[in-house]
Amino acid sequence: MKVVKPDISKKQEQLLEELKQCDDELSGQELHRQLIDAGKSMGLTTVYRNLQILIKHGLIRSRHLPTGEVLYTPVDRDIHHLTCVQCGETSRLEGCPVEEIHAPKKNPEKFQLLFHTLEFFGLCQKCYQQESS
Repeated sequence: MKVVKPDISKKQEQLLEELKQCDDELSGQELHRQLIDAGKSMGLTTVYRNLQILIKHGLIRSRHLPTGEVLYTPVDRDIHHLTCVQCGETSRLEGCPVEEIHAPKKNPEKFQLLFHTLEFFGLCQKCYQQESS
């Protein structure tokens, strides 16, 4: 199956480039701040609207934190996390636990897989010890 690269606007390209230059995930507000600092004017609402379009095109992925904050990163970074529901501390998992799992082969023409996400939620060591005492 041939993957078609979507046409994206100049603003979407700017957002994607900023995300690619960063080693970590960024929130919409952090991304907005970086654009402003770099002299690239773009409103916060425009940032969020274009991030949603990039997600729909399968070019970036989003991760929702227990605090409600959303972080964004390019899809070519296959990063997964352990997140504490008490304090929000997040740590990266080494490798991809779902790498060997394949999307169902049945009816592949009805669904084009763009990316996957995986996140584990629990209590970090510090929060677990506080709850146990």
